[in-house]
Amino acid sequence: MPDGHVDLDAEHIGDLDEYEGALAGLSRREFLTYCTGVAATLGLSPAFGVKIANAAVAAPRPTVIWLSGQACTGCTESLLRTHHPSLETLILDTISLDYNETLMTGSGHQAENWKQQAMKDNWGKYLMVTDGSIPTKDGGVYCKVAGKTYKDAVLECAKGAAAVISMGSCSSWGGWPSTGVNPTGAVGLNEIIKDKPVVSVPGCPPNPYNFLSLVLHFVAFGKLPELDDKMRPKFAYGRLIHENCERRPHFDAGRFAMEFGDYGHRQGYCLYKLGCKGPETYANCPSVGFNDVGQGTWPVGTGHPCFGCTEKGVGFTKSIHELASLKSVAPPNTYPAVAVDKGEGMSAGAAAVVAGIVGAAVGAGAVISSRLGKQDAKTESSSTAAE
Repeated sequence: MPDGHVDLDAEHIGDLDEYEGALAGLSRREFLTYCTGVAATLGLSPAFGVKIANAAVAAPRPTVIWLSGQACTGCTESLLRTHHPSLETLILDTISLDYNETLMTGSGHQAENWKQQAMKDNWGKYLMVTDGSIPTKDGGVYCKVAGKTYKDAVLECAKGAAAVISMGSCSSWGGWPSTGVNPTGAVGLNEIIKDKPVVSVPGCPPNPYNFLSLVLHFVAFGKLPELDDKMRPKFAYGRLIHENCERRPHFDAGRFAMEFGDYGHRQGYCLYKLGCKGPETYANCPSVGFNDVGQGTWPVGTGHPCFGCTEKGVGFTKSIHELASLKSVAPPNTYPAVAVDKGEGMSAGAAAVVAGIVGAAVGAGAVISSRLGKQDAKTESSSTAAE
């Protein structure tokens, strides 16, 4: 069959008989033609028309309503670039993404009416996802959708949600809109929704697979995965970036880039002294690559320090070159300089430091041995007297 050609009478199409006459009198063939047009509208291959048709007659999938506030759309853009599962697989086979202002084809009253209907039909069962912070100053007028403040829209949608998810740092804790003077009074979703838990998937943008894994866990098991004290899934935010970073061996060996473009930077040395926030940031960036184009697709992999976007009080708050607050081991300070010419070996200063440490250790060992010897003699004397 030629590429792009769709057999409208394919036998693997689901049971469409129930749709006879349901869509303005469309026949089975006309309905499949319509679904193929929907696929083309979404920018998908016409072959996905078959999949859309099957999805239309499949058992109901969990409804997801995605609201966007003060954000750059990066979280949705990141989601578009997933491949396992791909976005079309996610929304056609796994969930029903009933409302997303960026992705949906409808607009205006049509889109808002559909959101209200989806909420009504799935009350108490749908997933609510938000990206972007929520402005609270001046009644929240700095972000409005369909004549309603974003704050009011969020509160309305959260009432009937089975689970509430903050996608991205802006929705999780305010992100960049809340930085500095914060003229709009931007806050995270958890400061608005108080009557139910809000699960956070922070990042700027977060890795889409952290979000997909969270949603698929909920779909498969009917509950959320284990969360940390900041309501982040532990499978994604349970370890420091520093622990799994590909540059960690250089940190342990005392090899640091001191300036962008210097010898150490070109050799892939640790970026701690350039302000990398990996030692105080919890995320799985080194372990799960972005956009399926290799493991180097994250800031540190491209030679730029991590700026701690998943951590409130670090990302968008600390200076980009400010040293991180170490949460585990400190960098060694007893190594010789990393730029020593070949053949020179250890400097006199470094040798003196190491010698001092060794000497102190030997001296301490001698003192301990002496004390142990005296203690043994004392014990033996006491035993003889007792006899």
